[in-house]
Amino acid sequence: MTIPTLPTNRLILRGFAQADAPRVQALAGRFEIADTTLSIPHPYGDGLAEAWIAGHEGAFNDGQAVPFAITRKRDGSLVGAISLVSIEPGNQAELGYWVGLPYWNKGYCTEAGQRVLDYAFGELGLMRVYARHLARNPSSGRVLEKLGFLHEGTRRKHVKKWNAFEDVEDYGIIREADC
Repeated sequence: MTIPTLPTNRLILRGFAQADAPRVQALAGRFEIADTTLSIPHPYGDGLAEAWIAGHEGAFNDGQAVPFAITRKRDGSLVGAISLVSIEPGNQAELGYWVGLPYWNKGYCTEAGQRVLDYAFGELGLMRVYARHLARNPSSGRVLEKLGFLHEGTRRKHVKKWNAFEDVEDYGIIREADC
């Protein structure tokens, strides 16, 4: 099976290709991206993007994840990534995302997020999607709120990022027909 392609007004969400690896490394490799995400390393070493992309098809085929490249319709530029992970069929999945620094504050993450939620609730038939972000990254929380997520709580000192314990903000959204 192949990761689906999902269009929006300005974007195409598609599976990653190995040809995307240099761009992933350049965008995700910025300190500002790694600093506010839970799992992106810094520095983002050679070969990491290729290995990350290589795992996508298997995770999709196993029903564990649906990773999408966020690309602009007008020129095909890769601007970031958005994924559903930890998928529990018929139940829930976690939404994760990052957008490259040159593309911040352009609404790309919100637009991509809405399309992925439509896919999660429609095609996948999920009941709930949840997301989390570091408390010191309120921009991520604003994206989630624009998408209709509700703040469900704060887990104090829940993760360790670069030798410091971090608070994590939890959000969730439930399929509208069942609210």
